[in-house]
Amino acid sequence: MKFISIIGSTGSIGTQTLELVRANEDLAVTALAAGSNVTLLEQQIREFHPRIAVLYDRQSADELRLRVSDLDVKVFSGPEGLVEAAVEPSCSLVVTAVVGMIGIRPTIAAIQAKKDIALANKETLVTAGHLIMPMAEQYGVSILPVDSEHSAIFQCLQGEDAKEVDSLIITASGGPFRKKTQKELTAVTLEDALKHPNWSMGKKITIDSATLVNKGLEVIEARWLFGVDFEQIKVVVQPQSIIHSMVQFKDGGVKAQLGTPDMKLPIQYALFYPERRFLPGERLDFAALGSISFEEPPTDVLKGLSFAYDAGRTGGSMPTVLNAANEKAVALFLQEEISFLEIYQLIEDAMNAHHVIENPSLEEVLETEQWVYEFIESR
Repeated sequence: MKFISIIGSTGSIGTQTLELVRANEDLAVTALAAGSNVTLLEQQIREFHPRIAVLYDRQSADELRLRVSDLDVKVFSGPEGLVEAAVEPSCSLVVTAVVGMIGIRPTIAAIQAKKDIALANKETLVTAGHLIMPMAEQYGVSILPVDSEHSAIFQCLQGEDAKEVDSLIITASGGPFRKKTQKELTAVTLEDALKHPNWSMGKKITIDSATLVNKGLEVIEARWLFGVDFEQIKVVVQPQSIIHSMVQFKDGGVKAQLGTPDMKLPIQYALFYPERRFLPGERLDFAALGSISFEEPPTDVLKGLSFAYDAGRTGGSMPTVLNAANEKAVALFLQEEISFLEIYQLIEDAMNAHHVIENPSLEEVLETEQWVYEFIESR
């Protein structure tokens, strides 16, 4: 029996992880943590019987505590609650599926408690990869990628010598605006941006896909996960989302991981690695597919990818500025307080105004995040 903790259990990755728990009798849940969704978390608690449940919002946690008072479950709240879920003694794997930098502290706590990490919280490595990866090595912990692109690269590297890698090729769908001009982007709406052509995801990551910021964050994450330079990471648009990413080796050979656009495969691969289990669902029909096409990413119009390469190469605290400015800007866009193109403007302004800290501590990473929020609010 494998015991897991899920941080972000009511979101897209969290709920799909629980579907896999339903389908595999040798998986059990020891801790569930979410933001403020009392009703859904109560349902999950009653079905999966975790020992610990967490709602980040304290008022919601108080309500949950009353609702599940008939059950043998401890209810926690706030950032300290996420840590409790991450270090639950009986779990061996922590699925970090929460959105945002609030995932950093529980991830660190889990590593220090020698729990393996199924990582779906990209902000952790984007902003603190220089802290996380050496720590994982120190404690002998595996970081197993859940993002479809990083899982694809991870799968392609099985049985290979990392020294023989020439480059990583991360694929992108291009989002809903890959064919738009700068002028056309001035008129796009929130509803337009939330219509992803291939994937069903949460609102924040869907907007990040539309701006190409998400692909940029994946580039920075790949740098830390696989220990390569930014010059070795390439991005290509693959609109059908069939090839999830590729690895090119020094002899010119390329390995690719293909599949339908379904997140259950990378989640299950992380949960059971190195075992491959049967997973029901649609299979690729290459004859019906007909063709797979490729394009250059439109970085002159969708600037998020270029911003990420700049931030990654600058290093230090700059990736935190990129991430935090994007989080704040996307939140404002989702509230329809700014336009789509103003997301880029706020990110660029914050990056230009920031004085880089070369090797930031965790406290300096979190202080940088706060500086960004205050900078954007002041504008």
